[in-house]
Amino acid sequence: MEEEGEKSSFIVGLIQNRAKEVGVAAFCLRSATLELSQYIETSSSYQNTKTLLHFYDPIVIIVPPNKLTPDGAIGVSNLVDRYYTSSKKVTMARGCFDDTKGASLVKNFAVKEPSALGLDTYYKQYYLCLAAAAATIKWIETEKGVIVTNHSLSVTFNGSFDHMNIDATSVQNLEIIEPLCSAHWGSTHKKRSLFQMLKTTKTVGGTRLLRANLLQPLKDIETINARLDCLDELMSNEELFFGLSQVLRKFPKETDRVLCHFCFKKKKVTNEVLGPSDAKKSQLLIASIILLKTALEALPLLSKVLKNARSLLLCNIHQSICENEKYTIIKKRIEEVVEEDVLHARVPFVARTQQCFAIKAGVDGMLDVARRTFCDTSEAIYNLANKYREDFKLQNLKMPFNSRQGFYFSIPEKDVKGKLPNKFIQVVKHGKNIHCSTLELASLNVRNKSAASECYVRTELCLEGLIDAIREDVSSLTLLAEVLCLLDMIVNSFAHTISLKPVDGYTRPEFTENGPMAIDAGRHPILESIHSDFIPNNLFLSEACNMAIIMGPNMSGKSTYLQQVCLIVILAQIGCYIPACFASLRVVDRIFTRIGTGDNLESNSSTFMTEMRETAFLMQNVSPRSLIVVDELGRATSSSDGFAIAWSCCEHLMALKAYTIFATHMEKLSELASLYANVKILHFQVEVKNNRLNFKFNLKDGLQQVPHYGLLLAGVAGLPRSVIESARSITARIMTKEERRMKINCSQYRQIHMAYRVAQRLICLKYSNQDEDAIRRALQNLKESYIEGNLADYVPSPAGGQNGLTQNCLIQHEGNPRTQS
Repeated sequence: MEEEGEKSSFIVGLIQNRAKEVGVAAFCLRSATLELSQYIETSSSYQNTKTLLHFYDPIVIIVPPNKLTPDGAIGVSNLVDRYYTSSKKVTMARGCFDDTKGASLVKNFAVKEPSALGLDTYYKQYYLCLAAAAATIKWIETEKGVIVTNHSLSVTFNGSFDHMNIDATSVQNLEIIEPLCSAHWGSTHKKRSLFQMLKTTKTVGGTRLLRANLLQPLKDIETINARLDCLDELMSNEELFFGLSQVLRKFPKETDRVLCHFCFKKKKVTNEVLGPSDAKKSQLLIASIILLKTALEALPLLSKVLKNARSLLLCNIHQSICENEKYTIIKKRIEEVVEEDVLHARVPFVARTQQCFAIKAGVDGMLDVARRTFCDTSEAIYNLANKYREDFKLQNLKMPFNSRQGFYFSIPEKDVKGKLPNKFIQVVKHGKNIHCSTLELASLNVRNKSAASECYVRTELCLEGLIDAIREDVSSLTLLAEVLCLLDMIVNSFAHTISLKPVDGYTRPEFTENGPMAIDAGRHPILESIHSDFIPNNLFLSEACNMAIIMGPNMSGKSTYLQQVCLIVILAQIGCYIPACFASLRVVDRIFTRIGTGDNLESNSSTFMTEMRETAFLMQNVSPRSLIVVDELGRATSSSDGFAIAWSCCEHLMALKAYTIFATHMEKLSELASLYANVKILHFQVEVKNNRLNFKFNLKDGLQQVPHYGLLLAGVAGLPRSVIESARSITARIMTKEERRMKINCSQYRQIHMAYRVAQRLICLKYSNQDEDAIRRALQNLKESYIEGNLADYVPSPAGGQNGLTQNCLIQHEGNPRTQS
């Protein structure tokens, strides 16, 4: 039913109404899940829809007939034509998008009770996604020739918006799935994405779950902490870590694949002559039974390893999986029909043999005859190979097998002296070997394959009762597959990656409900593996200071820092340790990035128009819990207009509770810090020696005046000296005028800044873990410093332990270098 390997297996239905409300139904053929989403599209370029399609990466997209929208918008049908040419587009009549029928189908197919899905309460609200579900299920049953069995699907509503939302542009900018460039200058290493760095999972389902988590990180703090508690136990208990690693290898890597063969059933198999496609489906079903048998036989080993686990997640897994009697019942039912020594195999011919002999002997006379034919043809093929070795003196002749062409001969090229005898046909050179066949072998291959097909069909007839019994407990199999994928991700990806890092290189993040975002000595998770001397940097944002404007010359590290902060937040919210000494975060519901420049020729957009569209989407969808990262806004148009747009965007964002990091070369934007107390200016330290820039890649507070760094870089690039000197004279006059205005602003808004500094320190103390006496002393010092008017130099004395949101850590990131002592 499903696509093999890591390729997506989603069928997505899309429909919209005149109010630009979009309904999405995503049906996964591999894991038998149906995800329904419905939302109002706030972007003229359909960014929310693009984000969902990027997440699902569908093989088929089902849409109604194209109909022009009244406002001239592109519509979902045109969207698919323009941006998703790699997916197969299917247009179905609008009558197929029937929300009433969709609601009925979801009620019948859902594993959970319909009331738990909120279907009865929110039927009118979800009418578009239910209509999309009706069309999607109809296409699957018609195209695939199957029937979805009742109460077999895992159905979720609004799955996308229960997680952090990262739009498709930000996914690309942050290099979450694919790197922007594979090679890194000056390094023999290849730059990887975050997904490629973490992709050490052993199963296909675990890899897909990892990708889904990176594209849609968690928002539920309880679930995040459960994963982190599990990681704590794995990192402190080597026996448990290595034991789980070994046990997970006992489970077949395609365990999640078994579900679809029990959730879908095709037309009843009869004794009539069946085509190759029917035999193939029978073979897949038999393979799923064997695979399920192998997985169930490995459950006692998992139970033994998890018996003494203490973390809530592992205890729940042990209770719900290892102590579940349903798996024992399913295993006994399988053992009544299937041979005891049959196990899942990956070698093609061994797997074929196991599938042919899966059923116990004597159950079906026709099956026993087909098996005899299969054995006879297999033996004849091996005898033929021995005959050719003797007749043609080819002692190194081997006979490999693959599922597509069956048996064939492989002869080392050095053993072939001159030309092969005419008996050999289909001669192909393959490396240092020659692959070929003969008419006799081809005939035997056909007979062998025909006998195997007959075995498959007869075996499926014998398994009908067993399959029906297993379908009654398909929800238990769904749970088993989900648990194995989750363990694979946590153990083989998260824990394995952390174990390869230096001791204390990765630490557990802490979460608060509405607290600051504090990161101590954070590092870029991808680039630190390329640069061994990567320099860590800090971050501190709070409600009292929710915007950081970062200055610095080109190549000083601004873009890397912006990407680093976002990747750390994503790692934390998927429940993984992060590359930092300490971090306290609040849950982020959306990440917006405005990074990079470039024309978009497909949509006839200039660099500036692309910037403005991305910024408009950001402004229209930002929420108080969003994280906004902007790099060089407004530089693609005239300097006055670009500065005006950047300034007004900053004013709009700082008025929100969202945390914003804004990197820019426009030094005039630093005046925002003198006007608004919730803005702070940071810079990347640079030293100038002999008219050369020495980058320190160290983030410091305040505005560093690097004299004419643009002119220095222009000189390195080869601009004439006279041009540079003239530019130096012009910029000196401009800077003198700006400095006078800055002094006036600072004196005028001093009292407002004092009040905000008090608020910021009170927030730090609110989330501190110090005792009551230490907090009283800190409040008294704060009061005295405010009265004396030297609050900028005030630093509460650090105290207390190392756990929790300590005052020492928060004040250290607050922007006062004196706290380093």
